[in-house]
Amino acid sequence: MYSVVRFIVSVVLRIFYRIDVEGLENVPMKGRLAICSNHFNNLDPLIISIIFPRQIYWMAKKELFENKALGFILRKIGVFPVDRGDSDISAIKNALRILKDEGVLGIFPEGGRVKGFDINNAKPGIGLLTAKSKSVVLPIYIDSGYKLFNKVKISIGKPIDLSKEDSKDYAEISRNILTSIYDLKVGE
Repeated sequence: MYSVVRFIVSVVLRIFYRIDVEGLENVPMKGRLAICSNHFNNLDPLIISIIFPRQIYWMAKKELFENKALGFILRKIGVFPVDRGDSDISAIKNALRILKDEGVLGIFPEGGRVKGFDINNAKPGIGLLTAKSKSVVLPIYIDSGYKLFNKVKISIGKPIDLSKEDSKDYAEISRNILTSIYDLKVGE
């Protein structure tokens, strides 16, 4: 079902936006991978998914699953709920299982949509997940106001290998990941 939904969403979004991708050659084609991006708009995970060559399993706020039809579709395409207001052990286990199985986890280090850059918005959960699973992190920066028929620029950074990361300071790891995402904006 993922491929079908991805194709349909790709056709629709490419009608309304000019999508420009830089750094696609940086995407590892195998192995565990955590996609970490800034998050300004609800379209961000859709835009990343349509340009990405591997299936992404997104972590999404549990409120999206309250609508039974939407929740059904989201689960079918690999999206799973997370309770952002609590330590959601089930979501953490699910994310670690995806990474252990050499899958691609999509997550926003700030935990939700944020309009500005503040290093202190980094949630320690991404640091915990990537360090515990010894995953590679792929930073992505999306630059767009999502105005119809305008450009959506996606910058994909170099992979960050955390397989040798021994730090238990998950908040610091998360801040470093968030910094690597925002450095892609500065590096233009």
